[in-house]
Amino acid sequence: MTHPVKHVVSVSGGKDSTALLLLALERCPRDSVIPIFCDTGNEHDAVYEYLAYLEQALNVRIVRLKADFSEWFSVRRMSIAQDSRIGRDKHGRRKRWTNKGKRHALSVLYPTGIPYLDLCMLIGRFPSSQMPFCTQHLKRDVAVSFQTDLIDRGFNVVSWQGIRREESYRRKNAKKIERIGPNLYAFRPLVDWTVEQVFEQHRRAGIAPNPIYLQGMPRVGCMPCINCGKAQITEIAARFPEYIVQKAEWEALVGKASKQRFSTYFNKGLHGDKTLKHIHEANRIEAVIEWARPSRGGHQFDLLTDPIELDACASSYGLCE
Repeated sequence: MTHPVKHVVSVSGGKDSTALLLLALERCPRDSVIPIFCDTGNEHDAVYEYLAYLEQALNVRIVRLKADFSEWFSVRRMSIAQDSRIGRDKHGRRKRWTNKGKRHALSVLYPTGIPYLDLCMLIGRFPSSQMPFCTQHLKRDVAVSFQTDLIDRGFNVVSWQGIRREESYRRKNAKKIERIGPNLYAFRPLVDWTVEQVFEQHRRAGIAPNPIYLQGMPRVGCMPCINCGKAQITEIAARFPEYIVQKAEWEALVGKASKQRFSTYFNKGLHGDKTLKHIHEANRIEAVIEWARPSRGGHQFDLLTDPIELDACASSYGLCE
């Protein structure tokens, strides 16, 4: 007997996933389509508003999923309190917590309900391009858990993913469809699409793109993404300073939960030596914003460059025309 099929569509609130959802609703029976949103807790408020807009405009319900690390905190607190690590670093020194470090860590290691922040506090650092643990724990694991639950209930699951090959070198060989497990298939119908085709899908369906694309943002996701460059950091600092203030507060919390007693949201390698103090000072979020300014960072530009016009439309995709 053939298992019924559920089409699970990963929706982020960005252009590609919105086009993906529109395509799924065109091609599949509505009752077989399940849009899901993996909430990291590190999103711009406009993302949540846009999801509500999509639900109303398309008459769908987007299932909100969120990682929960609350049970990990008691284990982590116990480990630090007992200070049971007896390994040694590359210099032969014992890797142990100082008493002051213990007090700081134990004072903040309580769940906040913000998955991104909770994960970073537990690990004692923020993710980086070399260690992008955020994607696995906050998105992939949560989505896979939801899909395997459907499989356990007797469904075949097709996981719709809004991946395009032209987005990055890493995705240039992405397959359109593949079997990734028993009764589980990945389907990437946008792999050959251009960004113009993505926005055309919006226009044909009468769906507006996320308004954040009109405010200088080339992508939708963490606010800000740890991998964003100078231009986007500058735009965010000018347009959404409250998120920069928030990340400075997160740096303080994660720093207290870290054995090194500091952790920076960005890791841009902005330091002349390897001492912990200099690494911290050069990479804290206020310093990174200063580095990202057009007249900084070793790339001297016109000091009279026009400031960002906060009320003006700004789109790298030509959406303001």
